[in-house]
Amino acid sequence: MSEETTSVHYINYLALDKVLDSQNLLSGKGKEAAHEEMLFIIIHQTYELWFKQILHELDSAMVLFKADKIDESNIGVIVGRMDRVNKIMTTLVGQLDILETMTSLDFLEFRDHLSPASGFQSHQFRKLEVMLGLKLEKRHQFGGCPYHSHFEGEKKREILDLEENESLFSLVEKWLERIPFLSMEGFDFTKKYEEAVNEMLEKEIKGINAAKLTDEDKTLRIRMIDENRKYFERVLSDKEHNKAIASGETKLSYKATMSALLINLYRDEPILHLPYQFLRSLVELDHKIATWRFRHVQMVEKMLGLKIGTGGSSGQGYLKQTVDKHKLFTDLANISTLMISRSYLPDLPKNIKDKLSFNYNTK
Repeated sequence: MSEETTSVHYINYLALDKVLDSQNLLSGKGKEAAHEEMLFIIIHQTYELWFKQILHELDSAMVLFKADKIDESNIGVIVGRMDRVNKIMTTLVGQLDILETMTSLDFLEFRDHLSPASGFQSHQFRKLEVMLGLKLEKRHQFGGCPYHSHFEGEKKREILDLEENESLFSLVEKWLERIPFLSMEGFDFTKKYEEAVNEMLEKEIKGINAAKLTDEDKTLRIRMIDENRKYFERVLSDKEHNKAIASGETKLSYKATMSALLINLYRDEPILHLPYQFLRSLVELDHKIATWRFRHVQMVEKMLGLKIGTGGSSGQGYLKQTVDKHKLFTDLANISTLMISRSYLPDLPKNIKDKLSFNYNTK
């Protein structure tokens, strides 16, 4: 009597029979299937598999962020998972190169079979947007209806539940607001930073006045510096910042913005390096998703021109609107506007610098 094997087989573990038998070509009903439909299906199925992995990574990161006190070691874990998400997004953008080997004529051979299906109906991608922090009121409308109206039953309830929960954006905002370094032991970061900015701008004005430029050119350059000064003053004013939030010009709270600025400026301090890497990963993710949307727009323009999308959208017109409107971490990206050179950076008091360093006290 042979012993029953308990080993796991590659085919069974990956459920390959099920996966490889899930490409149902609609163009093949009653006639020879369009050759390119197989590529179209596999590319989109692959997208959905990668979306599943991205959601898995984001969900785990958000669980860690929901803690009242985030362990410093967990920031490293989160950075690693965000790095993986960004590498997946790079792969998703690259997959469009493969899809673009299909010509417009190739696509039109089976396109009529797809209506009213649309990429807009990707439940996982809509979940991704909500989990990151895209609010209903900030969305570009699809067909004049709320995006969740395109789902039914459990899938619709899942989306609506996510809308009620905290997003990665809100969790990051709360985390930044809790960071204790803005005003600690006699060091007022905002005040010191404002002084450094004024010193930098005054030096730039002196340099312009001393340069061999025409009066007209000097006036123009100084006017530009004055505009920069107004921008710095607006950002550094709690009151003005809140006005910008109310008008929809910005989303991130004043305190969170100042904390993000501090992290970016003092990124070389050991304790702040991982938080800096994390903030950078959020900006990178925003850019990669926007790149994926933009590449999608370009592909649709080449494939369909001004044709209406299979789901009833305006096609490439709708996609273009989402590229910038659906960005979520623009405020973090705009921190670059507020950066000053290290030569102007206010020195940290020794007691604070020690707390931001990896100190080993043998006493």
